Amino acid sequence: MEEKESIEQRPLSQWGKMRRRVGWLTLLVLLALAGTGLLLLRYAPLPAGATMQSTQIVDTNGQVLASLQDGVHRQIVKLSDISPWLIKATIAVEDRRFYEHAGVDLHGLARAAWVDMRNMSKQQGASTLTQQLARNLYLSHERTWTRKLKEAWYAARLEQTYSKDEILELYLNQIYYGHGAYGAEAASKLYFNKPAKQLTLAESALLAGIPKGPRYYSPHLHLADSQTRQRKVLQAMLEIGQLTKSQASRAAKEALNIRPLPDEEERSAPYFADYVKKIAIEKIGIDERLMNEGGLTIHTTLDARIQEAAEANVKKGLKGGSTELQAALIAIDPRNGYIKAMVGGRNYRNNQFNRVFAHTRQPGSSFKPILYATALEQHSITPATRYRSEPTFFYFDHNRQIYRPSNYNNHYFNGEISLRQAIAASDNIYAVNTIMQVGPEAVITMAHKLGITSSLKAVPSLALGTFPVSPFEMTSAFSVFANEGRRAEPIAITSIRDSNGKILYEAHPQEEQIISPALAYVTTGLMESVFDRGGTGHRVANLLKRPMAGKTGTTDSDAWIVGYTTELTTTVWVGYDRGRSITSSEAHRAAPIFAQFMESALIDTPSHVFPVPEGVVSVYMDPTTTLLSAPGCTGQTVLETFLSGTEPTQSCASSEPTPEKLGEQASDHHTLWRKLRNWWRK
Repeated sequence: MEEKESIEQRPLSQWGKMRRRVGWLTLLVLLALAGTGLLLLRYAPLPAGATMQSTQIVDTNGQVLASLQDGVHRQIVKLSDISPWLIKATIAVEDRRFYEHAGVDLHGLARAAWVDMRNMSKQQGASTLTQQLARNLYLSHERTWTRKLKEAWYAARLEQTYSKDEILELYLNQIYYGHGAYGAEAASKLYFNKPAKQLTLAESALLAGIPKGPRYYSPHLHLADSQTRQRKVLQAMLEIGQLTKSQASRAAKEALNIRPLPDEEERSAPYFADYVKKIAIEKIGIDERLMNEGGLTIHTTLDARIQEAAEANVKKGLKGGSTELQAALIAIDPRNGYIKAMVGGRNYRNNQFNRVFAHTRQPGSSFKPILYATALEQHSITPATRYRSEPTFFYFDHNRQIYRPSNYNNHYFNGEISLRQAIAASDNIYAVNTIMQVGPEAVITMAHKLGITSSLKAVPSLALGTFPVSPFEMTSAFSVFANEGRRAEPIAITSIRDSNGKILYEAHPQEEQIISPALAYVTTGLMESVFDRGGTGHRVANLLKRPMAGKTGTTDSDAWIVGYTTELTTTVWVGYDRGRSITSSEAHRAAPIFAQFMESALIDTPSHVFPVPEGVVSVYMDPTTTLLSAPGCTGQTVLETFLSGTEPTQSCASSEPTPEKLGEQASDHHTLWRKLRNWWRK
């Protein structure tokens, strides 16, 4: 017992005293920090709200193409001037516990944090209305833990400073509803042409669903999606007892009188500006609100001068025709994939649909160079290969189905023609003979390599371009031929900077060798004949002052021309939106638009021939026999280019039959006849 008492009375060691002091000091620091935090939370002033700044889209030379804050509309109203249905719908779909939490929903925050950690991402939301308001007023939209912590802090300060109804009023006057409308009053007038106070339940449910994705749930852009979202809002209101089943059912069935969008002032490259915004939001990941009011500068590949030439020539080319006839034009620099011009239709104000990306139009014969490049690469054909141009039956698949293609206007050569003639005159019989040799599967593989992403089927009619492909895809594919077999992914945005000049995104174009330079050159040389006498593009040859390769295509509803120089690849499409047939005179509008645009766009660019790569051989040949020309041959002499190793090696002069050869042929014929006779007898 004495020993135990002596131990208890033993003085603390120096280390023990130190630990006790550190413990008390730590406790005091924590108490001080907690007290400071409480004081700051209670009395620290909130920062000034963020100021909206226009986001500018500029061309490759820095010229402003569009200012995305143009048309921004906001009207501040009191909470009492907003329909109670919209208030209830917003709370139901965005923050059911709004009146219960103190700015941050701890249950939702914990769930979001768990999902983020499990998926190693920062994608889960769980932000309350107060947090959304704090983010809109004071913060950027970057997805970082730091921003989330700041958001929670500012939300708590807002809850300390304002009442719940005041926060709700701020939120409903601040939130973005799409098409430049900020706040419930502006959105109500934009979509329904009435004050927010007069909104019905059905209208309120539709509006409440838009802020989650203004682009995706706008009834002007995606009516079906906005109605689906409306039903989700009504279901959320039903679940928390804000309405009855009968009210929800009636509201879901109510026909809404949605006001058409007001006309916009004409601006340069409007279809391109929409495309840039779509790419920035959907592919690069720029937040939509930041895009509209964050003061960004989006540097693009477009050239305003070339764009002006595109718009002027499309307008000129459609003049005097039906007001419903449409056109699309896209031009890409094949050397780097830069989109230099884009026209999506004849009038953006009347119709914002961008036909450059329409996946519903058959390219017709403009697809044939992809077929011929496939066959040339496999050595299935060469420029010396000849097929008869005449009505022909083709049998395919194991069931021996019959396919009988025909030429335009039933025009046939009624004799053998070469590949060059087939491309120039767009002979369908030659094309189908070729695809029967090479196989449609190989053509599909080549098309995908070149940049075609649309669905294609392995049937003989693929040779004639019977499966829809967009003008954008065709331009991308032909750019490979123009760029010596290299493919540069088409791009529209080179960089995005924030309001302080910080780079948020920067493009790094890359090239990939898709086909050999020799194959690209031979295919290009064959397509140059389209603008020669007898070619389908010959009527605009007088407008072209530089080497040009291309291919036309015509269907009952579409007229195409896809062509290029070494500096620019362009596709022009002309037709009607709803499958209406085009007349011959309407189809002939595409080529002049193309030719006049190309010369206008390249007016300051010196003319260049297509460079000759290694791996090609040019020989003089007799077009009648497709053998090497030599003294004593009959017919014309032409210079033709081949992939090395596929050129003719026999002279037409040495191919004339001698008595010995005639005897050998007779013997061969006799032997063949004897074999056939014996087979028949068996």
